[in-house]
Amino acid sequence: MELVAKRFNELSLDEYHEHLKLRCAVFLVEQQSPYQEVDDADKEAIHLYFRNDEGALAAYARVLPAGVTHPTASIGRVIAVERGCGAGRRIMEEAIRVAQQELDADVITIEAQAYAQGFYEKLGFVRTSDEFDDGGIMHVEMKLTR
Repeated sequence: MELVAKRFNELSLDEYHEHLKLRCAVFLVEQQSPYQEVDDADKEAIHLYFRNDEGALAAYARVLPAGVTHPTASIGRVIAVERGCGAGRRIMEEAIRVAQQELDADVITIEAQAYAQGFYEKLGFVRTSDEFDDGGIMHVEMKLTR
């Protein structure tokens, strides 16, 4: 799998449509969580994704500069299409690298689904909030400091 990293204005309409289709399928339909999935933060994001050997999306994440959704750089909309094969870890490692190298981030904030807290802790994130409801799913804020 090869990483693709593009800013909003570099994405083709087909790429952006494919990302939104996957995000809506997972976050709205699968997780039955009604919230505003498409937002203006997409325009500020670096969109990262892997494709599998057949060319289908395997993993996706967006990296946001400080001040867009949090005072620090942030990572969100993290999806691994096939769970348990390492794609989620790989996309997060790349998202952290992009935030640190391209956005010069010393602190990265995420809003993790509470059940996935352990996954993010293995990547170095530390919980920084109580649990909160976001679209009917419990989340926690977590930070990674360089």
